[in-house]
Amino acid sequence: MDFTKDNSRVPDQEDFFGGAAHLPDPEPDPKDVRRILVIKLRHHGDVLLATPLLTTLGINYVNALIDVLVYEGTDEILTGNTAVYLAYAVDRGWKHAGIKARLLGEKALFNSLRTWRYDLIINLSDQWRSALYCLALKPRMSLAFHYPKRDCWFWRYCHTRLVDNPLRAQLHTVMNNLQILAPLKLRKISTRVNITLGAGETYYIEQLRKKYNVGEYILIHPAARWLFKTWSPSSFSRLINHLTARGETVIITSGPEPAGIACVKDILARCDQAQRLISLAGKLRLPELAVLIARARLFIGVDSAPMHMAAALKTPAVVLFGPSNLAQWRPWQAPHTLIWAGDYRVLPHPDRVATDTTERYLDAIPVNDVINAVDRWLTPGNQGPSGTPHAAERPDGPAVIDLTLCG
Repeated sequence: MDFTKDNSRVPDQEDFFGGAAHLPDPEPDPKDVRRILVIKLRHHGDVLLATPLLTTLGINYVNALIDVLVYEGTDEILTGNTAVYLAYAVDRGWKHAGIKARLLGEKALFNSLRTWRYDLIINLSDQWRSALYCLALKPRMSLAFHYPKRDCWFWRYCHTRLVDNPLRAQLHTVMNNLQILAPLKLRKISTRVNITLGAGETYYIEQLRKKYNVGEYILIHPAARWLFKTWSPSSFSRLINHLTARGETVIITSGPEPAGIACVKDILARCDQAQRLISLAGKLRLPELAVLIARARLFIGVDSAPMHMAAALKTPAVVLFGPSNLAQWRPWQAPHTLIWAGDYRVLPHPDRVATDTTERYLDAIPVNDVINAVDRWLTPGNQGPSGTPHAAERPDGPAVIDLTLCG
């Protein structure tokens, strides 16, 4: 399935943001905003897809410093992001450390945040913790989404303005995040996902490439947070055997989680030409992985944070999807081929998937179909999935929308 060709599922960006013109005047005045806090308590990929919102705030509130509140570890995806002044982290380990330790941790974090007397807080999370921060920090204005599961007086009481988003299921996550800014009537909107390549990380990866004598390579990241988003090791090994047989060098990666490292070991045990394979499973930090992805000839993976990193870095990709909402989570503004398990079998609704299931829905995708998609990207002339250049595989519109030009 070449999902990048299907524009009918994505509402027009200008129409989408044009709705903000019917909302009340912005409050507070942009020139008076000095400090902004953005709360995004989710996973690495979710934080990465919030970077267009951070950029948008930066280009509209030029006098403001922008801080973020994220889960510990996910701030790594923001390394080098010039829109972010300070990154505060919530330690997810607090909930296992006992009541006293959790209260002390929350108190220390709150005291640090309240120092800045935020003018504006953007709450992109649906947790009660984020709402309580909006209430306790007493900003001049705080925005949150109107979630059906938070349809109660206290959620409304914690924020000065709630934003409805009836198109959530039809819009990409980037656009859904930006929808929360509609009451501010901002005139310039950035839709570009931003990931910065650090000089130290770039040097480290170049040294690794020299160590392993690697020129061009294909990068495969087979793991994901949940098993239902993954393809079987036997399928990945057949794909890798095809690539090495045609002379390609393959680098395979995973995060530090034991399940991801075990997945890579299982794949490697089934491969034929170990000399053309390099495993860096569990050995790279996210900023280092970003450089490795950026230098790759092709990225192959599943619905995961590294897939979104590849899209942000404009690395051509073949991505395998199962029961995720394609409109919300497909690669954004990037050259790619998306192969959907739903073209081969019936899938459960994305909102009804049991995340602890051991069923691999992606196993319905035939190996030969993935091989054919990969081969098309590797043909001379860098031709895309339908014989079109990579540049044509970006249907999501301009990276910056100037709404002053939209009437």
